[in-house]
Amino acid sequence: MEVIKTKIPDLYIVKPKVFEDERGYFFESYNKEAFLRLGIDQNFVQDNESKSAKGVLRGLHFQKPPFTQGKLVRVMSGSVLDVAVDLRKSSSTFGNWVSVELTQDNKWMYWVPPGFAHGFITLEENTVFFYKCTNVYNKDSEGCIRWNDPKLNINWKIDKPILSDKDNTAPFFKDFVSPF
Repeated sequence: MEVIKTKIPDLYIVKPKVFEDERGYFFESYNKEAFLRLGIDQNFVQDNESKSAKGVLRGLHFQKPPFTQGKLVRVMSGSVLDVAVDLRKSSSTFGNWVSVELTQDNKWMYWVPPGFAHGFITLEENTVFFYKCTNVYNKDSEGCIRWNDPKLNINWKIDKPILSDKDNTAPFFKDFVSPF
């Protein structure tokens, strides 16, 4: 495995070593010892999976303390533009974001630590998205920031995504008070 650092400390792209031949492919999507060597020392306690049509945008979501979640995300089928926003008020990169394209072909993973909002938009029909979480979901700790916030100015590469009511009416970043 290889880790690529992003412009935001602690936010990483993880490239697994993929073995391919005429039969197909094999790779380790998670190995605790390998992740420890990469500097990602986490205990994952919940796995989530979603399937979405092309153009579905989910996010920008986060969990407030004491249920903050780190997420190791990847695409099993299809592709997404995946975005993480730094919500850590003491961070020099507070309010900055990084996006990465995750696909079934590149098999990359994105480590999104606690203290970040996370979202993605599907770029293909029937995209299957999978993520490991460092804490269980708690509805009362759920938070969301508007996907098209003008201050964040995220380039989602689409003008009219398919949204849930929650995501379409989420608060703007200027009104956000960080609990991190």
